[in-house]
Amino acid sequence: MASAAEQMAANLSWGALGKATELKQRIWFTIGLLIIYRLGTYIPVPGIDGTALRNFVADVSGGLGGMLAMFTGGALTRMGIFALGIMPYISASIIVQLLTSMIPAWENLKKEGEQGRKKINQYTRYGTVLLGTFQAYGLAVGMEAQGLAHDPGIFFIAGVMITLVGGTMFLMWLGEQITARGIGNGISLIIFVGIVAEIPAALVQFLSQGRSGAISPAVIVGVFVMVVVVMAFVVFMERALRKIHIQYPRRQVGMKFYDANSSNLPIKVNPAGVIPAIFASSLLLLPTTIATFSDTTTSPILSTIMAYLGPGQILHLAFFAGLIIFFSYFYTHNVSFKTEEVADNLQKQSGFVPGIKPGKKTEEYLRYVVDRVLVVGSGYLALVCLLPEILRTELGIPFYFGGTSVLIVVSVTMDTINQVQSHMLAHQYEGLIERSQLRGRKRTTGSKTPTRR
Repeated sequence: MASAAEQMAANLSWGALGKATELKQRIWFTIGLLIIYRLGTYIPVPGIDGTALRNFVADVSGGLGGMLAMFTGGALTRMGIFALGIMPYISASIIVQLLTSMIPAWENLKKEGEQGRKKINQYTRYGTVLLGTFQAYGLAVGMEAQGLAHDPGIFFIAGVMITLVGGTMFLMWLGEQITARGIGNGISLIIFVGIVAEIPAALVQFLSQGRSGAISPAVIVGVFVMVVVVMAFVVFMERALRKIHIQYPRRQVGMKFYDANSSNLPIKVNPAGVIPAIFASSLLLLPTTIATFSDTTTSPILSTIMAYLGPGQILHLAFFAGLIIFFSYFYTHNVSFKTEEVADNLQKQSGFVPGIKPGKKTEEYLRYVVDRVLVVGSGYLALVCLLPEILRTELGIPFYFGGTSVLIVVSVTMDTINQVQSHMLAHQYEGLIERSQLRGRKRTTGSKTPTRR
């Protein structure tokens, strides 16, 4: 028999959204900040030659430039103040999390609760400034080399660096505000909106190529079918679970006795979600962004990077798949599903896996299960991200809307909808509590005390 919470969740209606005042405020707050982000992508960096920039973007839009436009919402191709996007913050988060697992002093910060988390976030912000400064300097020098500056010189480089780093820090603040006061994960929503905003223009370009005969109708139909199949596959895999049976014996807590019962510990096939794909993409974009906006003919190092790490290259695909698999394991074991903490919580609640001793043995068993589940989860992520890239390279699709973008769009949509439903369910609970309190007051005031004779 379903519990009261499950029955309420099953009967949850989207018509109740109009009554959830706090949820509506959160949604409008999120939409407002995302609109600000989109407006910022159209504000150009000072000192850029617009005509030269359009000609340059037209030359690289079919390759790596399309991928850069996807992750920055088109701000990089327009050289807006948000041209770096949120990628420096993501890269800094990767580095800080790696250092946290390697440096004992930083690892102890994670155990200090809210205070330790604030210190780690502060280190991440410092890393964002450093990485953003490095990337902004590379872009400024590269734009000078490509002849995109009206007045090249030290003032142009300084102006570009200050503008781009300031734009990245503002985006980081927007993401934090959305997460704290809005709905959904702010950083993921910023990337999501950037991808979705570029889809209409990409579709128009794609269909125009088919109308001109550059792409056959069979390829067009095949691409749309592939996108639908990939989206359905992503939804299926994101909801797939591996359940571990947990047994609870009869126990006493204070003056209450609890009967023996059992439950399931759900482990997602992909516990890390879309994070590994974003991490891997951000690291690949770090060197190639500079190479794209630099003169690769005069720099042997940059020409080698573009030759081996360019889109469609074997080394690029292998490196991309390796990063996705690595971050799937790393993020799962260090952030999303810590086996030692789960085993410790089960032991505190007197729960145990049948046939497995509580404590260290349970932790080893959970790690064993999670490692093998991640073989499927990380392989699924790598397949979804690499297959469209291979097809795009082989078929010559003129825009970048591969597995990574589909994965981000579907995962962020599912996560945001789940959070909206959680807020609506909490609002429904609050309404039930208020009605029960009002009924109790009416019964109290309505009953009359017997008079003495």
